[in-house]
Amino acid sequence: MAEQATKKLDKKWISFGTLMLGAGTIYKLGFLKDAFYVPMQEFMGLSHTQIGTAMSIAGLISTFGFLASIYLTDRVSKKIMIPLSLISICLCGLWLSTFPSYGTFLLIYCLLAVCADMLYWPTMLKTVRLLGNEDEQGRMFGIMEAGRGLMDTIVAFSALAIFSALGSTAFGLKMAILFYSAVPGVIGVILYFLLEPDEKTAKKTDSGETVSANKQAWEGVVRALRNKNIWLVSFNVFLVYSVYCGLTYFIPFLEEVYALPVALVGVYGIINQYGLKMLGGPIGGYVTDKVLHSATKYLRIAFAIVAVILAVFTFLPHQSMGIILGMMITLTISAFVYSMRAIFFAPMDEVDVPREITGSAMSLGSFVGYLPGAFMYAVFGSILDHFSGITGYRIVFAVMAVFAVGGIFLSTYILKTIGKQKAST
Repeated sequence: MAEQATKKLDKKWISFGTLMLGAGTIYKLGFLKDAFYVPMQEFMGLSHTQIGTAMSIAGLISTFGFLASIYLTDRVSKKIMIPLSLISICLCGLWLSTFPSYGTFLLIYCLLAVCADMLYWPTMLKTVRLLGNEDEQGRMFGIMEAGRGLMDTIVAFSALAIFSALGSTAFGLKMAILFYSAVPGVIGVILYFLLEPDEKTAKKTDSGETVSANKQAWEGVVRALRNKNIWLVSFNVFLVYSVYCGLTYFIPFLEEVYALPVALVGVYGIINQYGLKMLGGPIGGYVTDKVLHSATKYLRIAFAIVAVILAVFTFLPHQSMGIILGMMITLTISAFVYSMRAIFFAPMDEVDVPREITGSAMSLGSFVGYLPGAFMYAVFGSILDHFSGITGYRIVFAVMAVFAVGGIFLSTYILKTIGKQKAST
């Protein structure tokens, strides 16, 4: 019996680790520009406008993809959905490596968005939640985010090494794309054999007739949409992500106001994008599970700290401050936001979202929560264009602080809701 439990535990963590590898690689092709922007222009004949248009259209597809996944994630087994999405990403990459016409390039980017955001991401979140019990939610989501960041870094640098080793040529870019394609393909095959099919219980009507799988899935969608707690958690994710969008402007702020040297830009970027992501996730998860025993409590405390630091930072005399202090304050804000981003779906367990509608809940949470990515960058960019110099950045930081204050109030309300639920049981 003990041996069987150990084997089950081992398979759980092996499945979790492989999911983490998939999460760290599935977006590499869709964000090929991050490492290969100039080579894409040079060897694929793409202009700035064409690359930007492809990213915008893919983002639009992703938004509607999250909506569609509210139905799909609980209708199709994760054993099918996750391998299908990863292997489909691989096939799209093989197609992309042929350096197709721009029309085909756009089609491939739309398919990549469908595979990553409609098929994989909500199903992965659902699977992570179901793999862990209530006391493990913070750690599992935290480790997932850290591992995803580590895998992202390793794969990106490996692809760059392949490109450089082949002389930074068109052939080198083709091989890098093929590498980005092969990794999720292999992981998809492995996960097909590791993941267990979803447990389906036959549901019957009062007259004894079996309810079809389609009807059960639609009932799950309706239950998710009517569940107030899912909406509360989703809007908390929305507030975290709104603050997260503002982190993008720390580097231009430090460059423009503090005259951050070029050498330090790279160091700051690596620490901010990779180091803090890998540290923030596990730390946020550990504090959530072992210290506070509540992801919502952690989010409320982190929101409060971020709001205070941002409010103070907004009005500091930056022109007379040292660059190291400016870097330390912005990195501290980023560290807290990354730790929040790692565990912001964990409260789904706290608010007692039924496990049988986890897929619908995570899809709805993804749709609402990641929505700021569709417009907040434009809002912040517009502010900086209309208010030049430090004034624009002060307004951006103040807006971020307002979102954080909103998070304090919403987290407090969610905690009161949780307390009422526990009192009534």
